[in-house]
Amino acid sequence: MAEEWKERITVDPKVLSGKPIIKGTRIAVEFVLDLLANGWTTEEILKNYPHLKKDDVMAVLKYATEILTEEKVYPLP
Repeated sequence: MAEEWKERITVDPKVLSGKPIIKGTRIAVEFVLDLLANGWTTEEILKNYPHLKKDDVMAVLKYATEILTEEKVYPLP
């Protein structure tokens, strides 16, 4: 279940310099995260970007969660 985002998020070096995007769009994962971080609701995102689905927004969150979960942090001396 954690990897469901892989059906909706893709990376293509020819699109947005290889940034992760929602498949079939030119909408970057970071753009959707920024909207959410600025207080946009899922409903507002879907209203303004009607070609997106709720599952796309959820995939963005799952993708970000997985990336951060896998991130390694090393303390600096």
